[in-house]
Amino acid sequence: MTNSHDEKAKAQLEDAEDQVTQAISETMDLYGVTPAAGKIYATMYFEDQMNLDEMREKLGMSKPSMSTNVRHLQEIGMVKKKFQRGSRKHTYTAEKNFFHSFMSYFCQMWEREVKTNMKAIHHAEKALCEIIHDKDVSDSLQEEARDHYELLNQSKIYYHWLEKLVHSIQSEEIFEFLPKDTSEKN
Repeated sequence: MTNSHDEKAKAQLEDAEDQVTQAISETMDLYGVTPAAGKIYATMYFEDQMNLDEMREKLGMSKPSMSTNVRHLQEIGMVKKKFQRGSRKHTYTAEKNFFHSFMSYFCQMWEREVKTNMKAIHHAEKALCEIIHDKDVSDSLQEEARDHYELLNQSKIYYHWLEKLVHSIQSEEIFEFLPKDTSEKN
């Protein structure tokens, strides 16, 4: 009788895993990954560790595709390479702490946004200042340059706030204002 109970439980376990794997892989686009990379991450989520051959066998993907997607998942902090003594194959494990995944990915993206836009703003401000202070430029163009300069100055408020947000997430200060609720929610 235990065998039939175990078979039923095994089927339920696999169904539960499939449900969550499907949901995770469908939402991984939020992290800028392809559906294939999402499926790899979702599959690895329930595994302790896997090598590329095990992933390929389980998912039926080509080894180059597996390698490319796993490398991208590593770059965004969703997958880590693990050292396995005595094996020449690279073994990988999925980041299972969703707080860490969120913090790592979005902080990277926000830092990139700040760096890229602030660099452009500083470059634009120099050009605008030249126009504003050039006596040979018409008053209307100088006024337009001043308006643009002020607009850019106002946008820096957002970028400085975004830097503070990133810092509060990376230092985990954010959890003082928005605590993790560790109790189970249904």
